[in-house]
Amino acid sequence: MAPTPHSKYDAIVIGGGHNGLVTAAYLARAGRKVLVLERRHVLGGAAVTEEIIPGFKFSVCSYVVSLLRPEIIRELDLPRHGLEVLPLDGTFTPMPGGDYLWRMNDHARTYREIARHSPLDAEAYDEFGRAMLRMCQFVKPLLGMTPPDPARLKIREMFELLAMGRRFRRLSTEEKYDQVQLMTMSAAEFLDQWFETDVLKATMSASGIIGTFLGVHSPGTAYVLLHHYMGEIDGAFRAWGFARGGTGAISNAIAGAAREAGADIRTKCGVAQIIVKDGRAAGVALANGDEFYADVISSSVDPRLTFEKFIEARHLPADFLEEVKRYKYRGSSGKVNLALDRLPEFTAMPGEGPHLRGAISISPSLEYMERAYDDAKYGDYSRRPYIDMVIPSLTDPSVAPPGKHVMSCFVQYAPYKLREGTWDEKKEAFGDNVVATISEFAPNFKDIIVGRQVVTPLDLEREWGLTEGNIFQGELSLEQLFFLRPVPGWAQYRTPIHGLYMCGSATHPGGGIMGAPGRLAAQHIINDLGWNARTAFAESGPALAGSSA
Repeated sequence: MAPTPHSKYDAIVIGGGHNGLVTAAYLARAGRKVLVLERRHVLGGAAVTEEIIPGFKFSVCSYVVSLLRPEIIRELDLPRHGLEVLPLDGTFTPMPGGDYLWRMNDHARTYREIARHSPLDAEAYDEFGRAMLRMCQFVKPLLGMTPPDPARLKIREMFELLAMGRRFRRLSTEEKYDQVQLMTMSAAEFLDQWFETDVLKATMSASGIIGTFLGVHSPGTAYVLLHHYMGEIDGAFRAWGFARGGTGAISNAIAGAAREAGADIRTKCGVAQIIVKDGRAAGVALANGDEFYADVISSSVDPRLTFEKFIEARHLPADFLEEVKRYKYRGSSGKVNLALDRLPEFTAMPGEGPHLRGAISISPSLEYMERAYDDAKYGDYSRRPYIDMVIPSLTDPSVAPPGKHVMSCFVQYAPYKLREGTWDEKKEAFGDNVVATISEFAPNFKDIIVGRQVVTPLDLEREWGLTEGNIFQGELSLEQLFFLRPVPGWAQYRTPIHGLYMCGSATHPGGGIMGAPGRLAAQHIINDLGWNARTAFAESGPALAGSSA
């Protein structure tokens, strides 16, 4: 159906990624007339499934799920709308020379496997897991908390900070030190305190660099490691999984809940301008000239697009705009999606087996990881990159033809800004380098590829609207977290323009398929306008009804 010019809504959400859809679902459940406008032909933003090669369905960008907030699953009753998450079975790390490290979901087998490399590390691994659980339990409430503004503390916010302080005081001395170290140390240094096995530290440290232009020895990456530790599936701590049908199934389930509540969701509707009248957001103008009006506009795209592209500078305070321009993106990763005729044969563990059903990590040593970062620091993609691979078709056969497979390869580093040449010129060479790297560990790999898609940081910017290709809409660095995300003084989802809100990953608590920014933004919109919060946030049904996320 073609958009009708001059339509009036209660709220308009810019961007049909998962956070935008979450905001729309809650606003619609509050009884409001809501419109979602998505530029692409398909919903989901970076959480999308597309059939790039006939018969092969890829989670083109985001490819695993764990951080999706349980309260969103319950309140929107996402399993009833088709969400089902299948557990990811551990991490397999092949090593040069034919050895490997394989951590499984089976605790006893993982203990024996780590003990094969180091009996001391096997003993430390359990204690590390317990320590991380305690640290996650301390930090996790922050994911559902609106950041206070330290320059303008309200009474409620002061009580929240005092409650946080009391919780910190109740920690043991060791736990207090751990918390401080996690906020200041590098992932490698933090893990050095626990383990001696290089391949174990290298593989675990990878969680600290995802989505950042930092190396495993860079201060601040320990927190990013913790950020990725806070996931769960059906209450299982540190569990990851695949959405059946690809990550687009998550976005489609949220969209289903939004539509059920009455939201109007439209694709192929690129926003060209946010209409501002008398200091207030009044509507949006599309690239085709159509206009829609609403009392509230909520943008799920990043600050550069929202404030530098969609709004004329004269409508914004100069100091605010200057802070927006300082916000760091620095995309550092790419994707290579592959259609396979059969399964890869890894030298370290030939043949099919459960080791292929989890993540496969090319991260053989800390030196390997840091040298990959060295290439990026000087403006080139990593010649020997960190690669995180999954083969979702082994768990979900619906994404590939019978007997065939899809493989998703997350690759770091791929800096947005290259020292020489352009990404259009280097795109295929980047893909060739990834295939060559994997082939060092799986010699049959080149021969089983029947199609591929290479996604560079420039592609992420042009096609998916992720500025500089940053998968989190801005780095998760310490100076861009909590009340500093995205701009100091404006971390509570509101903006200097009345009626304009932010609801994407550029706001607290950041990126990943989490949905928390969308839900928190919806809470503020509903509270500010006096809409029906009780209806919006009531649980819709049983928590998971056999499905998980």
